Amino acid sequence: MKKLYILLLSLITTASFSQATDLFFSQYGEGSGNNKFLEIYNGTGQDVDLSNYAFPSVANTPDVPGTHEYWNDFPEGAVVANGDVYVIAHPSASDEITATADHFHQYLSNGDDGYALALGTEDQYSVIDFIGDFNGDPGEGWDVAGVTNATKDHTLVRKSTVTLGNGGQWEASAGSEPSDSEWVVLDQNDWTYV
Repeated sequence: MKKLYILLLSLITTASFSQATDLFFSQYGEGSGNNKFLEIYNGTGQDVDLSNYAFPSVANTPDVPGTHEYWNDFPEGAVVANGDVYVIAHPSASDEITATADHFHQYLSNGDDGYALALGTEDQYSVIDFIGDFNGDPGEGWDVAGVTNATKDHTLVRKSTVTLGNGGQWEASAGSEPSDSEWVVLDQNDWTYV
């Protein structure tokens, strides 16, 4: 059964959770093999129809730095309920991940592929949140909370103090140490909170 993000937050920290102004990435997993997923949290106070959202991406180095290479739409009719999460998983991920999945997407990150959560159309959109960026290949992965290459072979969990996406400011979101990061970095294949 899919665990609610709010339960996750209470387990990681005792900070109280405020209402979000929009959707945002709440978890990211880049595990062994195809054990990969993105999790989006809705704390807006209402159910959200995902037809106006997408999760554009780049694979390694984009042809035009700063611009997505792939526009990834949500399936028709996709909705994320208030207080719930929407999980995008690789179709060959472990049973623990696929059992929670709302949507399957075969081309998830190997640690160095940037993903955005965007509102709008491919021709005109605004970035709500980023994991990584679209500026070029970071090497093995992006550093998060002082962990080198944390977007590779790790699970990232958003802290409960976060109530909105980073608006494209990935470096500020990632931080340079645990205290200034919006993320908690877990070990590879830690699916505890999915």
